[in-house]
Amino acid sequence: MHPLFDLNGKTALVTGSSRGLGFSFAQGLAEAGANVILNGTHEERLFRSVSDMQTKGFHVDGFVFDVANEVSVMKAFTEMDEKGIQIDILINNAGIQYRKPMVELELENWQKVIDTNLTSAFLVSREAAKRMIARGQGGKVINIGSLTSQAARATVAPYTAAKGGIRMLTKAMAAEWGQYNIQANAIGPGYIITDMNTALVEDEQFDQWVKNSNPTRRWGLPEELAGTVIYLSSSASDYVNGQMIFVDGGWLAVL
Repeated sequence: MHPLFDLNGKTALVTGSSRGLGFSFAQGLAEAGANVILNGTHEERLFRSVSDMQTKGFHVDGFVFDVANEVSVMKAFTEMDEKGIQIDILINNAGIQYRKPMVELELENWQKVIDTNLTSAFLVSREAAKRMIARGQGGKVINIGSLTSQAARATVAPYTAAKGGIRMLTKAMAAEWGQYNIQANAIGPGYIITDMNTALVEDEQFDQWVKNSNPTRRWGLPEELAGTVIYLSSSASDYVNGQMIFVDGGWLAVL
């Protein structure tokens, strides 16, 4: 591996990583040499994923905490401090989706999506950045956005608002933390085959729409995001700050 992309000696925390895109990000970072911390709220599933990666020879640990709960986040970071774990790379991946027309949308569900997809990135990043600044060695924060950080679709208003917020939160992080050699950037995945999108992949009409509206004529695969994650986590991106990279097969290019 080219030394610019070598993550040996670095520790990465990936939120929402017991499965799906988060787990794929964690595997990509581990393959690039990073020690990886998986996170989730479902303890059994989380530690199955930890065990799965450990059997492949990766250095992996797991922490159960709710990224949308301030007390839970702060407790987890205190525990990491006590164990001597220092986070060099943070991937804010945790997220949920809720589909409903706005005129039928309950405030409770609006708030849950905003908290899980946007507020969580603020909470976890705040705690990670405090420690990065104190150590004085810089760091990387990578927020996971979406195509809806750029373009809206019907029935996903809270998700769209949250992911649009992720784009601007990333810029705010870059503005405040750049002076400490912390680079904050975001990734906007396109239509990727994941657990969250299973129903859409199996919907013949939606499946055809995705394929017909994308220059690649196909869905993306989770592993096709690994290169961008590694790049933004590595020294190769040390002067890249406040940016959002869309990995969408060209979908936005022809929108």
